[in-house]
Amino acid sequence: MATEASFVDYVLEQADLGERLTRRRMFGEYGFHLDGKFVAMACDNSFFIKETDAIRELDLDLPRRPPYPDAKPWPVADELLDDAPLLNQLLRESAKHLPPPKPRKRRKQTS
Repeated sequence: MATEASFVDYVLEQADLGERLTRRRMFGEYGFHLDGKFVAMACDNSFFIKETDAIRELDLDLPRRPPYPDAKPWPVADELLDDAPLLNQLLRESAKHLPPPKPRKRRKQTS
């Protein structure tokens, strides 16, 4: 089951990060990037946050499960969708623990 666009809109609204948090469609699901860093994904209308030390530092006990078949378990942050300030903080802190995005290679133009 693919994630509904309304769920993704709700996540963006609750995160309250404006244009800093973007979504990108990926294989029928969505990836979330904060300041260009991949921080989370939505799969089957659940919100999965990338594993970083921010989860431990904020003392969060998030359940874990695979976002899609044959994937390793990821922390599920669905419960934080009802706590917008904590969701915002987790996303910002998670991004701090991630390396900067790699520069994209330019495609060669063919004539």
